[in-house]
Amino acid sequence: MNGELGTLALGLVIAGAVSGLTAGMLGVGGGIVVVPVLYHVLGLIGIDPGVRMHIAIGTSLATIIPTAFASLQAHDKKGAVDWDLLKRWFIPMLIGVAIGSVLAGYARGQTLSLVFVSVALPVALFLAFGREDWHIADHLPEGLAGLSLPVLIGGLSTMMGIGGGTIGVPVMTLFGVPIHRAVGTASAFGVIISIPGAAGAILTGWSAAHLPQYSLGYVNLLGFFLIAPISYFAAPYGAHIAHEMDRRKLRMVFAFFIAITVGRMLYDALF
Repeated sequence: MNGELGTLALGLVIAGAVSGLTAGMLGVGGGIVVVPVLYHVLGLIGIDPGVRMHIAIGTSLATIIPTAFASLQAHDKKGAVDWDLLKRWFIPMLIGVAIGSVLAGYARGQTLSLVFVSVALPVALFLAFGREDWHIADHLPEGLAGLSLPVLIGGLSTMMGIGGGTIGVPVMTLFGVPIHRAVGTASAFGVIISIPGAAGAILTGWSAAHLPQYSLGYVNLLGFFLIAPISYFAAPYGAHIAHEMDRRKLRMVFAFFIAITVGRMLYDALF
């Protein structure tokens, strides 16, 4: 038992450090790191496959709460947050989170893994080979189409256990939002998504069987208390790196890491 807890703790510490840097640095949300790492660590200690992905998602959403605030504050100081867009997208994104919480709570673990992989792999490819000057249009869509974007971002992000930047940053840049503006604004998505998303994971997993020790529904408290503080303090450093270093090389390394981890997750889901 002590060996299992040690393995879990080490994996959580590593996930916390990398997720915080990633959240601040690339605006893609630390959850895209936490979920696959935690999923594999839970597998190493023998957690039932039926709840493994649910726990990874729920715990990730909980850890995003402080990280998102830290990342948002850092980007806001640089004037990189579009508050007018956030006001328009706030309610639709909450609706998406509510839909995603219900679907994630009652979906099979295999289904959630496939949802994660189906979004994470294209994101990894976009980060590796996409160009920041690729545009679908010069501005975000308006009307019903414009409102559907935050609903989709909120719903998919909640089902994946991520903060919204993973989907939001590529979407905004494709519609002409400058990359630093997109990264800064996406840092606020984590605040909007993580709090109700984590609450939903607790409620839907309250009576679930085969949960590991120190779990509150699908949120593992050990994971939260190890990942969240480390991730919180790492996020501002990531935001600083985003404005100082060559983002292209960082994107390539990150894309490679995501491709490897979700590839293994896909193998588990299919075989």
